[in-house]
Amino acid sequence: MRDLPVDHRGFPVPWFVAWVDGEPQFPVADGRKFGLAQRQDRCWVCGGKLGRIKAFVIGPMCAVNRVSSEPPSHLECARFSARRCPFLSQPRMKRVGEKNLPHGINQPAGTMIKRNPGVALVYLSLGYSSFGDGRGGTLFDIGKPHAVEWYAEGREATRAEVLASIDSGMPLLASQCDRDSDPAAARAQLGRMHVAALTLVPADQVAA
Repeated sequence: MRDLPVDHRGFPVPWFVAWVDGEPQFPVADGRKFGLAQRQDRCWVCGGKLGRIKAFVIGPMCAVNRVSSEPPSHLECARFSARRCPFLSQPRMKRVGEKNLPHGINQPAGTMIKRNPGVALVYLSLGYSSFGDGRGGTLFDIGKPHAVEWYAEGREATRAEVLASIDSGMPLLASQCDRDSDPAAARAQLGRMHVAALTLVPADQVAA
């Protein structure tokens, strides 16, 4: 990441960020680089070649359905994002409103949950696959976890913080089940995914 350009504040500009009129648009991903990341196995954050283990930076709800709208990164790049990204490391930070985005920007694939979850998950995977969202976009099935790391406010998240974020987000996923052709089956499947996600939650911290 030392080779990345910096903005006027001295902040590194991730590789995926779109540039408009010579200025980085931090909330906006460059669609061309999205394709390059897929085809050339590049890190979403620094643009370098990825290794065998891929790291996804996701929120708790993505830990439930194991889907990401962004390609993977190097582990260290993912950790940097989870610790330093203003949105991921500051629970009160809100997403940029659509009115404040440059003209012509498309929304990411899938159904985006616009809340700030308060915690971020670095999800290490040995294998993932891509699939269409039915509207021309691409999503990623992040596969089974090799390891996970939870962060909140730029530090390791506590079990209570992670559970609180999952609990507060589950109604959002449940509401999507009601739009399924078989809501009962969708809710049952969501319940099973919820149970699986809870196995990824960190254990209680014990004082030495």
